[in-house]
Amino acid sequence: MIVCIAEKPSVGRDIARIIGANVAHDGYMEGNGYQVTWTFGHLCTLKEPHDYTPWWKQWDYENLPMIPPRFGIKLIENEGYQKQFATIQRLMLAADEIINCGDAGQEGELIQRWVIQKAQAKCPVKRLWISSMTDEAIREGFANLKQQDEYQSLYEAGLCRAIGDWLLGMNATRLYTLKYRQANRQVLSIGRVQTPTLAMIVNRQLEIQHFKPEQYWVLSTIYRNTLFTLKQKEKDDEEEGSANAKGRITNEEEGRRALESIRNRDFEVTGVTQKAGNEAPPRLFDLTSLQVECNKKFSFSADDTLKYIQSLYEKKFTTYPRVDTTFLSDDIYPKCPTILQGLLPYAPLIQPLMGTKLKKSKKVFDSSKVTDHHAIIPTGMNPANGDMTLNEKKVFDLIARRFIAVFYPDCKYSTTTVTGKVETEETTATGKTKKGKLEFKATGKQILDQGWRSVFAWGHATKEVATDDEGNRKDDEEKTLPAFQKGERGPHTPTLAEKWTQPPKPYTEATLLRAMETAGKSVSDEELRDALKANGIGRPSTRAAIIETLYKRNYIRKERKSLIATDTGISLIATIHNELLKSAELTGQWEKKLREIEAHQYNAQQFIYELKQMVVQLVQQVKMDPARPNITPNV
Repeated sequence: MIVCIAEKPSVGRDIARIIGANVAHDGYMEGNGYQVTWTFGHLCTLKEPHDYTPWWKQWDYENLPMIPPRFGIKLIENEGYQKQFATIQRLMLAADEIINCGDAGQEGELIQRWVIQKAQAKCPVKRLWISSMTDEAIREGFANLKQQDEYQSLYEAGLCRAIGDWLLGMNATRLYTLKYRQANRQVLSIGRVQTPTLAMIVNRQLEIQHFKPEQYWVLSTIYRNTLFTLKQKEKDDEEEGSANAKGRITNEEEGRRALESIRNRDFEVTGVTQKAGNEAPPRLFDLTSLQVECNKKFSFSADDTLKYIQSLYEKKFTTYPRVDTTFLSDDIYPKCPTILQGLLPYAPLIQPLMGTKLKKSKKVFDSSKVTDHHAIIPTGMNPANGDMTLNEKKVFDLIARRFIAVFYPDCKYSTTTVTGKVETEETTATGKTKKGKLEFKATGKQILDQGWRSVFAWGHATKEVATDDEGNRKDDEEKTLPAFQKGERGPHTPTLAEKWTQPPKPYTEATLLRAMETAGKSVSDEELRDALKANGIGRPSTRAAIIETLYKRNYIRKERKSLIATDTGISLIATIHNELLKSAELTGQWEKKLREIEAHQYNAQQFIYELKQMVVQLVQQVKMDPARPNITPNV
């Protein structure tokens, strides 16, 4: 008998239907030589400290660090879980072969391996590895089962991640709680990813609080209903980042003189340049970019978006969601016409693509950029035939339009730059006349051929325009200028506006996800962002849970879209002197090693050894700290 084990009952029943196991039993399906059973996500977990020795049950300063000689697993204490495990174990001990049908990712591999180990199964194990839950994908996966050994490094990376979180979380949480908390106050939770994420929020908040605004003035003028601003100086001796270095006037008197010097003098157009450009379609979604987009457009939390896309995957509408690539492998290209034809509600957008060879861009199809799974795309199942919630429809619409758009032509636009000048004349202190000029500039962007943008303009979708991660529209987006001629001149209306430099914005979930992806570095360029992903903190599938943990611990709260650190969160980060615990960059290096373990490029035992050494040093440092900082409790 072949035993298949899935990660959820619904997935198990889908698999059972495809392979002919149609007889229902308590906790499994049977038929056609198969028994299909399932877990409920995690059935097993790493043992707790007191499972190794009763001395570790008590939170005692002298028992730290806690480093088990060998890590073990146990069943989660839950009556329903234990009953299901008894069924799984009985089936596995009598099986001729086991097929691991867990989610095709690091977490799915770990969940199922632990259950198989706990059941003490001795028979051969194979792996079902699929990127969507469609009937076709399941059949294809069973026709091409893999050997479990092919995913040993994936399991080792997941195991190292779990052990690393245990070592740091258990020891550091007890250490800091026992050392620094006030009597009868909350536990001070420390985590390998949680703490540097909190530190990013706290540091941004402190930067905002300590920000000192600088006053500056902007000289502009309106000529032919077009706003021209004073041109930025090409070279400036001022410090980089100062107001003047950005072409602003930092002295009001200087600004007033400049304003008066151009009053009642003609404005002259000195140049008109037009530059044609092409804009490629937006990248396909990985999980992080989908969470960012849903937060910008719909204010969905990262956790909610993950739930919606996981549901769409299980309902067979989209491919595997917990991915960190925006590329498709080359073998997906021949399947794309069929996928497009299945998106019947989008027929008006797809019809122009039919009957022609689909565009194949290296920015979309690149097998070298794909490891276990490709970008999130529709499966080709007609979305009109299934049961989607309203929010799931919104998420699906984003995914479907992105997929359709990559086969459309580039958007063609023209960027127009108009420069102008006003001759000036002023009398110096010695009575001499000093002549000069002030130069101004206006820019505009005109869409010549919408190309892929027409995909987002169709129907009721929000029009796709260039925005930053905050959702702010870029200034020159589709601003068309009147026709100007070089040498023309005429009256204008100058103004001098008082401005103040602005502090950085608080993190939103969208911008925090991007910061986690790039280990705190502010990056807008997609190619550079891809290069930094290897050092990002957390995995795409775990970042939403980390943010939710910070909420639950009352370390952060949300004000509208902004993430605000609580007093407890701020004082906790101030208490932690060990940079390893709160550095996004250093934590990102650990993440890189975990990825290297997965890719057979780093030794798992060496990673665990390094973490153990770090925990020992951390405990020694904190124990020697004479200070007892006051952690502000949340009321």
